[in-house]
Order: sequence, then structure tokens, then C-alpha cells
Amino acid sequence: MGTVHAGEAPGPAPGAVVASAADGDPAGEGPRLGRPPLTERRKAATRLEIAREAVRLFADRGVAATTADDIAVAAGISQRTLWRYTSSKELCVRPLLSYALDFVTALMRSWPRDRPLAEAVAGTPSSLADTAAVPDAEALRDLVRLTRTEPGLRAVWLQVHHDAELVFAEVIAGRAGHGPDDLEPRVQATLLNGTLRIAVEQWAWSADPSPDTLTRTVHRALDIARSGLSD
Repeated sequence: MGTVHAGEAPGPAPGAVVASAADGDPAGEGPRLGRPPLTERRKAATRLEIAREAVRLFADRGVAATTADDIAVAAGISQRTLWRYTSSKELCVRPLLSYALDFVTALMRSWPRDRPLAEAVAGTPSSLADTAAVPDAEALRDLVRLTRTEPGLRAVWLQVHHDAELVFAEVIAGRAGHGPDDLEPRVQATLLNGTLRIAVEQWAWSADPSPDTLTRTVHRALDIARSGLSD
């Protein structure tokens, strides 16, 4: 992932990529409950702009035909600056993928301990289901559709969800007095994470690209997940 083409400067070593909130990055890529400092907001805005331009170029040309310099020029930054935000051209898109998951993480962390997390999923105005109302819905849809044909982008999509799942398990375990490696929080985190991933994929591949359809699809998927397995 992230092959350097001729004429491109090499990016930083793997692991130097600026991570999302799910990875514990203090700058983060997604929303917070509470307003972050101005510097963090500027960094987040820059990441999102890079992601938007990368998706636009990938959708138009394909990943292989798009260079890091193309993305930097489109985003109005130098290639050197680009490498300060990411370690590969595929990872440029991560903020668009992690935005809603970071919101979910922040919401779960702040959800009152005297109220079950199930209430957050049940459809209240500030529920997890309403994280479907994310910005850049068109770019997100284009990106998720690209994950079907672009292995590098699919790897980023799955990695983002893997990282989020670990955090979901940690939060769920902390609220229930379990360890994050215990079976119960891991299964619950996997269920929530998989539900959100499949809902977004279902919407991205549907005939109706509207954000309202995304919201309805997330609500329906969460309802199915809550109902459990049936014969």
C-alpha cells in the first residue's frame, strides 16, 4: 500500500501517519464532544481537504494513476507537507472513513454511566444512528464504492474499522467492569462495528446516494443488530 512513484519524495516510515481518534491521536481526524483547540481544528480541516481531493482524483483516474504530487497540488499544499499528514497516498482518505466512527467513540465515552449504551443506539436525537449525518457524504460514497475495486483503499477501510472496534471494546468494557479482552465486550464491539460498516457499504452501493438514505440505512441496520439472530 502506498507505492512511491517516480518523481515522488518518499513518505515517512509506516506508523508515522497521523492517526484518528480511534488510534489515540491527540489531534484526531474526527469530531469531538467539546471544541478542540484552533491548531487541532486547522489540522483536521487540512486532513479533510486532502482526503476530499484524493478521493476526487482516485475516482477520476484510479489510485495507480494518481501520484502523491497530484494530491498535494490539488489540495494546495507541498508534497513535503502532504507527507507530514500521511505515510501513503491511500491513507490520505482515512479522515473521511474515520469521521463517523470517531464521533461514535466520543459519544460512547460521554454517554451517562447510569444510562445503558443501548439507549444511544435506540434512536434518540443524539444517538449513534444519527452519526450517518456526516459531512462530505458524496465523497464518502465515492470512496466506499472504490473499496470494491481498489485493494489499497479497501485495506484502509478495513483497518479503520479494526482500530475502531478495539476502542469500542475498551469503552464497553470500562462501563461494564470487564477487561477489554473479555469475550462480552469484544463480541458487542464487533457487532456494533460490523453493523456500522455494513450499513455504510449498503448505502454506498445503493441507487439512492442521499444522506437521508444513509441515516435510514444505519437505523435499520442497528435495529437488525439489536434484534439478534433468528431462525
